[in-house]
Amino acid sequence: MSNRLQVLIPEELDAELRKAASRRRISKGEWVRRAIDRALADERAAGDPLGALAALAAPTADIGPMLAEIESGRE
Repeated sequence: MSNRLQVLIPEELDAELRKAASRRRISKGEWVRRAIDRALADERAAGDPLGALAALAAPTADIGPMLAEIESGRE
């Protein structure tokens, strides 16, 4: 089920939103939904530092090989 949300925005912001949505070939509504989703994900991550770190999906390895790789780059 979907809920309707009505938000009043200035004409300038609406024009900018229309252009941004057009560049991505999506509707203004979809652009706004994605922006809200990203903002809420940031809020959730701010309350969960370990979750934010895990969300980076950065490469990991055992500490020994990582330190050796770092040191080899300094030479």
